[in-house]
Amino acid sequence: MSTPSTSKEQARRTRELFILHQIAEALNREINLEPALQTALAQVADLFGLHTGWIYLRRPNTDDFYLAAAQNLPPALAQNSCRLMEGDCTCLDSYLHSGLNRKDRINVITCSRLDGLLGGTHGLRYHASIPLSTQDKELGVLNVASAEARWWVSSTENLNLLHTVGDLLSIAIERAALFAHSTELGVIRERNRLAREIHDTLAQGLAGIALRLETVDAMLEAGADPAQVQQAVQNALSLTQSALDEARRSVLDLRAAPLAGRNLAEAIAALVQEQAAAPPPDIAFTVTGGSQPLPTRIEVGLYRIVQEALTNISRHAQADNVAITLALTPAEARLIIEDDGQGFDPEQVPAGHFGLIGLSERVKLLGGALKLASSPGAGVRVAVTIPLNTEGATS
Repeated sequence: MSTPSTSKEQARRTRELFILHQIAEALNREINLEPALQTALAQVADLFGLHTGWIYLRRPNTDDFYLAAAQNLPPALAQNSCRLMEGDCTCLDSYLHSGLNRKDRINVITCSRLDGLLGGTHGLRYHASIPLSTQDKELGVLNVASAEARWWVSSTENLNLLHTVGDLLSIAIERAALFAHSTELGVIRERNRLAREIHDTLAQGLAGIALRLETVDAMLEAGADPAQVQQAVQNALSLTQSALDEARRSVLDLRAAPLAGRNLAEAIAALVQEQAAAPPPDIAFTVTGGSQPLPTRIEVGLYRIVQEALTNISRHAQADNVAITLALTPAEARLIIEDDGQGFDPEQVPAGHFGLIGLSERVKLLGGALKLASSPGAGVRVAVTIPLNTEGATS
């Protein structure tokens, strides 16, 4: 039979677990930093029976802080938040000098921002300051305010619980920073891809058009046969239409998700089917282990490699047949693309040949290896191997 003290302890632990669960669940719903911080503040205010809170974050590699989120600031602070909530204060000075680091101590501070105000404070004077940090990085401070200091003194459990909330919030801040960093890297990679795409399509096409028009201009100056001039103009127009078609294709590729809900094997099969309606080469596709799940970035990367390789073949190879082989195992993804076209000497590839550069860069970004075999008149064989054992099967 439980005693009153046991029941009280169980009730306290149940409440703590409920609060932590609610806040963790709310933070898990948010990836971006600002909504995550606002969500945390709203949950803390509601679950702890408090009205006001705010979060300062530290600018990387500096001692400067900025107001990252606020919940129900009193009018005196809210109306002048740009001025009154910036700059030094008691809690930030204490934080910078490691005055908030001891979790066994109640960090209740008379707020220096509220202390000098005569009205519009809703009676608030004190706040608990919870340091936000990870193992090797100081992130900022979580402040939650109360009108009375004794609320905190009589609620040691609340202070301890707030420190745990601060740990959850610190993890969410780091996760948001990592997400933002990965998004930035993705943007950079996409810009590089677009640069290659523009060079291989629009830039080359426009250069060809300019060359044809220069030829027409020279023919007109030389008084060439009008029929020959007209043929040169028609060639320039044909090249212009081809460049326009390539530009439209690139725009469509940007608008649509490359795999459109299919796995890699299905997406490549659909790409081959689309190519079947065009003139040669004929394309054969063989797959082993096609149901093996892959990280999304590897699926998209390999799909783009096939797409770029087929584009290069159609432009340069003069091939009759292409064979694509995809083999997936838990350890690696292996992709081989072979054609029976005119081939080339790999040692004599002109500088700035962006088709091959694009393939090489994509493979490098995926952490894989590319082997290229070719010689004049003997076609081209491209073999790509991507290790999977460090990627995670379904990430």
